Amino acid sequence: MKKYLSIIFASLLMVSCVDTVLLPDDKTVDEDFWKTKSDVSLMVEGAYKSMLSADVISRLIVWGDFRSDELLAVTSISSNSTVTALTEIDAQNVQTDNMFASWACLYKVINNCNIVLDRAGSVMSIDPSYTEGDYNTDCSQMLALRALCYFYLVRNFRDVPYNDHAYMTSSEEMNIFQSTPDSVLQRCINDLEKAEKTALDPTAFSDWRRVGHINRDAINAILADIYLWRGSVMHNESDYQKCIEYCDKVIESKKAQHIPGRNEVEVKEYPLADGMRAFNDLFITQNAEESIFELQFDGRSNANSALCQYLYKYRNNTSPNGYLKAASIFGNVGNGAAVYTQTGDYRYLQNCFAVGTGSDSYDVRKMIAQVEWNITNPVGVAGLARTTDRGYDYFAQNYIFYRLSDVMLMKAEAETALAVDNTDPQLRDAFNIVQYVNARSLYSGNLGNDSLKWSSFNTKNLMETLVLQERLRELCFEGKRWYDLLRYNFRHVEGVDYTTTLASQEERGKNFVRNDANMLNLATRKYTSGAAAAASKMRTEPYLYMPINQSDIDVNPNLRQNPVYSDADEYKKNY
Repeated sequence: MKKYLSIIFASLLMVSCVDTVLLPDDKTVDEDFWKTKSDVSLMVEGAYKSMLSADVISRLIVWGDFRSDELLAVTSISSNSTVTALTEIDAQNVQTDNMFASWACLYKVINNCNIVLDRAGSVMSIDPSYTEGDYNTDCSQMLALRALCYFYLVRNFRDVPYNDHAYMTSSEEMNIFQSTPDSVLQRCINDLEKAEKTALDPTAFSDWRRVGHINRDAINAILADIYLWRGSVMHNESDYQKCIEYCDKVIESKKAQHIPGRNEVEVKEYPLADGMRAFNDLFITQNAEESIFELQFDGRSNANSALCQYLYKYRNNTSPNGYLKAASIFGNVGNGAAVYTQTGDYRYLQNCFAVGTGSDSYDVRKMIAQVEWNITNPVGVAGLARTTDRGYDYFAQNYIFYRLSDVMLMKAEAETALAVDNTDPQLRDAFNIVQYVNARSLYSGNLGNDSLKWSSFNTKNLMETLVLQERLRELCFEGKRWYDLLRYNFRHVEGVDYTTTLASQEERGKNFVRNDANMLNLATRKYTSGAAAAASKMRTEPYLYMPINQSDIDVNPNLRQNPVYSDADEYKKNY
């Protein structure tokens, strides 16, 4: 039976582009399989495990971090298909056959969720041990995981096909048209609000499942994120209010779950670990108290090879570097382009190797190192060497989607956006949130030099910049930065229309919205040369998204390419 289940499970996870990119190329899962509670559990875990693939993780890194000002491509690696794809993105000359323009891996996860949602209900009438409560919590997780995937697709491709039907065989035809981003996001919200009603309680488990399965806190965090995104795009006050509402739900829940005795900055306010402990709790021990949802890698049956290859070593024991390095903005302190305001910030020392040496780039340390620096007085410490205990094989590093400080800063961003003028009390509340996140990461002996003073950030524009800066300090290399920059961009431009596709806008002769110059300057400041040229290639909204892979268009004639990209045969590279 175990062998039989393994075969079924493996066939479920095998996907290739046969009729369409959304269609799994496997034989029909046997009807006899869906008979027991354990069958359903196997498929629920299978949906999570499909999210662990190197294709998914590499896209989260490239889409969320590399396209921003955080990461640079390493030039010393011999050319291969990955290097070619990264070089195109780096030069803002993405081809329609670029490997990172493929969305198939996320649609694989979506289809696995759809299979569970379609088939699990029948098991209740067969296996009495599979109760309605079990079914509801399983469906809650699959609805949320599916919504999370669609949220990534909208942010990176904008106009995407939406499907909630389970495809079991490669003979089923599915040439779906693209939906508008507004309609896809609304469906995600509807699913998440439904999922919240029957979600796993955050205290249901005390082991890795506490944050390894999507529970109510995770659902509310995704909802807050979507509402913040939509509010920024559409300039919608009610969306910002909903973001704050869901952030508060998460914050209050994490307060209620708090375990005393962890040296928090302010126990009565937010249960955040002290900066000396936070790095170890979050990125070495993992599954920290303040974590909300993170994918689980054990290093053997599911090693996080993509994270290793992109940020540590791209080949086993033959290369000292991954494909990407941190930009120089992480090594300088106090100047206008620096991420950190002072050397007393533990994140300045913990997030990258060899900080403070004046290099053009730095090795990423967060999620790579297995030991934290034993620092009693970090002020003035610089030039820390690259050392790590972690080996290439068995890379057991989880991938964090949401944690408490992320949600806190979402709330601060929404409050700042809602402030009607510089006297609005929401600005001060937003500042207090940022100050808590910042203060927990400062060396306690250096708090007197804390640069975060209300008098320095007491306007709406200054607070917006502060929140953006603090999110970079706190969440760098966690797949957040590009989306932070896009929200900033959308808030400062007018006319973005999420109710129509880009192709339809082009057909109507509509001029595409020009992107904000300040955002483009931030996104391209990592380049030692050519920043202005790179910014000029991202002048309008469509350039903020990836092209649709040409092979996907070839098999689905209903797909329409992003208008600013030509197909691979017609487009000439100019770098």
